Amino acid sequence: MAVRTAVVTGAGSGIGRACALGLLADGWTVVLVGRRKGPLDGTVALADSAGRDRAVPLSVDITDPAAVDGLFDSVVERFGRLDLLFNNAADVMPYTPTEDVAVEDWHRVMDSIATGTFLCSRAAFRVMKRQTPRGGRIINNGAPSAQAPRPDSIAFTAAKHAVAGMTRSLSLDGRRHDISCGQIDIGNVTPPDGPQPAVLQADGSRRVEPTMDVRHVVDTVRAMADLPPGVNIQSVLVMPSAMPYVGRG
Repeated sequence: MAVRTAVVTGAGSGIGRACALGLLADGWTVVLVGRRKGPLDGTVALADSAGRDRAVPLSVDITDPAAVDGLFDSVVERFGRLDLLFNNAADVMPYTPTEDVAVEDWHRVMDSIATGTFLCSRAAFRVMKRQTPRGGRIINNGAPSAQAPRPDSIAFTAAKHAVAGMTRSLSLDGRRHDISCGQIDIGNVTPPDGPQPAVLQADGSRRVEPTMDVRHVVDTVRAMADLPPGVNIQSVLVMPSAMPYVGRG
């Protein structure tokens, strides 16, 4: 089987870590991207021996255009091509009333989610257009909040709306280059450590909501990644059935 190369951002913890491990288990070569090398090394350590041989941890700030371009240049130099990009990295902030959101926090959240997704996708497009065979796949981590926002989360909600728009633009602009782009919106995932915290509701109360195991997210990303060229899952929402999303509030 030909080597398949993926880049996963935010691969040092949570969903990014779990999906990177799932891709490694499927035989992918995975470039693990995050700001800090330590957590990325921790992801590598969780892979089996075969997976560890195909895992490449790289510390990169995805909000830095030069660093992102250098990342994708190094992927091409080392592996010759890029088949998959999973835009997953995100900074978040506590629930904060709109009038109290600091400009610095707005930029931090928007840069990590919206700007980071743009910079990585731009670099991936440049690689996928010129490689032989050309093309590839981009998967963006969206959020249910882009359709049904939670209260006091304007920066995160706006950033995920931007991701949804980019997914559509990338899907359209990628057609003529055999580049597919789809989005996965992810509901409540069971925390790896400790109980699920109470979540702020539209009526101002806080409730502990139903959760699902992260393996369901991993299985969905793996299915999207394994689709043949020319076939795409444009958008998928994976969530606990009882999560208050439909009819939220």
